[in-house]
Amino acid sequence: MKTYASGMRWGEAPRWHEGALWLSDTQASRLWTDASGSWRPFDLDSPSNGLWFLPDGRLVGAMMYEARIAQWDGQRWQPYADLAHLGVGPLGDMVGDADGNLYVDDVAFDAASGAPAKPGRIILVRPDGSATVAADGVDFPNGLAMTDGGRTLVVAQTALQCLTAFTVRADHTLSAPRRYADLRRLVGPDARPDGIWPTEHGIWVATTSGQALVRVTDDRLHHTVDTAPRLPIACCRRGDGTLIATLADTHGAPLMDAVASRTVTASAVLITTPGTALPTRSIAPTHTQG
Repeated sequence: MKTYASGMRWGEAPRWHEGALWLSDTQASRLWTDASGSWRPFDLDSPSNGLWFLPDGRLVGAMMYEARIAQWDGQRWQPYADLAHLGVGPLGDMVGDADGNLYVDDVAFDAASGAPAKPGRIILVRPDGSATVAADGVDFPNGLAMTDGGRTLVVAQTALQCLTAFTVRADHTLSAPRRYADLRRLVGPDARPDGIWPTEHGIWVATTSGQALVRVTDDRLHHTVDTAPRLPIACCRRGDGTLIATLADTHGAPLMDAVASRTVTASAVLITTPGTALPTRSIAPTHTQG
């Protein structure tokens, strides 16, 4: 495990694109990247959460508290799709398909502020910017991943401690929800999935308070990476297959206390996974910025 970057308070939705890492720092309202050659943040008026690169290379972000998807112009977020008519709550992770359709979590309630829990939804945003509900009744939707060539969408349901798979219909809405992995049984009672990432051999899951990254398929556990005492938030893979994970350090405090007191810090690390090996020197050097 090698440190790639640090300086964040919280690292959501890491994405590797054209030799650079991008991620949302939801707790500090920043977008971080080393696309310019050095690891640096862009300060935002309000935080982005889920990130995705469209087929044409544009970066889009789910604006956490603004009921909209935005596109990055190199300095700030610009309008892309308005979700206000759907009555969405806080927005979470986001993933897209090869045709430019996007799927984004409507978490429905602000857990960090202590709001009462209620069922969330998965929102479909089409390439023309129109949006509709793809699936409802999803309990705390979090990480999202597409598998089977875009025929299946998997969502991490944090409160239920599981991954749920949906069939993607011809109209790109979702049907036939089914249990993909019971993380409480496979990993332990503290496993609460956040970010996930698909591979040729299953799905990598950041289990936050479970203090492990795990690879699972069809309710089977195949590989575990222990991150204790740090908590894995999210993950993605680099172009060479190396796993990139964002880890939270609460410095000994309970997670929600560390978030509330703004003492939690995060870093991005490179992790050796089966079938890959860490290079002796990273594609991009380790950068830090406070």
